[in-house]
Amino acid sequence: MAKNKVLRIDVLTLFPEMIDAYCSQSILGRAQKNNLLKVTAHNLRKWAIDKHGHVDDRPFGGGAGMVMRVEPFYKALKQLKSKGGIKTRVILTSAKGKQFTQSDAKRLTKYDRLVFLCGRYEGVDERVALKLADEELCVGPYVMTGGELAALTMTDAVARLRQGVLGKEASLDEESWGDGQTKEYPQYTRPEVFQKWKVPQVLLSGDHKKIAEWRSKHQK
Repeated sequence: MAKNKVLRIDVLTLFPEMIDAYCSQSILGRAQKNNLLKVTAHNLRKWAIDKHGHVDDRPFGGGAGMVMRVEPFYKALKQLKSKGGIKTRVILTSAKGKQFTQSDAKRLTKYDRLVFLCGRYEGVDERVALKLADEELCVGPYVMTGGELAALTMTDAVARLRQGVLGKEASLDEESWGDGQTKEYPQYTRPEVFQKWKVPQVLLSGDHKKIAEWRSKHQK
């Protein structure tokens, strides 16, 4: 069997510790140890416009808050892409972007490297979206304080679809949104009775045909 390719994920953020903490645990942490995944969080201030680490400025036209400048993103991407030669997709996490779906997760598994650009403050200079990112994605119809949680959500959803990341590949076949629609059936485990709450008898029957019929009937 051919060796699985490493999925590289680079995250440009002002808070790299947030990315490192999540991606070093559980399934993603194991995938990194097994050389199936490599997540690198880069502090955007490394490419700041001055020695004070500034990456934002006041918006033209006035308005509340600060806007992240285009230069740090440009310099960071230029340096990251200089190590290129692999199929890369640059994604700006943005409240105005297309809503991320399971279909997007599957689509993004085809890339060897994903680069997430995480915004903060009142937003990001529009030239980042127009000239530097390949697409803008959000994780829901709401606004968060930054793009890190969105980047982590998409990283998790994409990484788990890569061959070898999950312990049991068969679990991908029956899970929710596997075909673009929810189809999760209720799950139960021991004890059989807890506080007089009982597990459905059919699941204890050992009759695989009846269990399959019950699960199909109760998919939501």
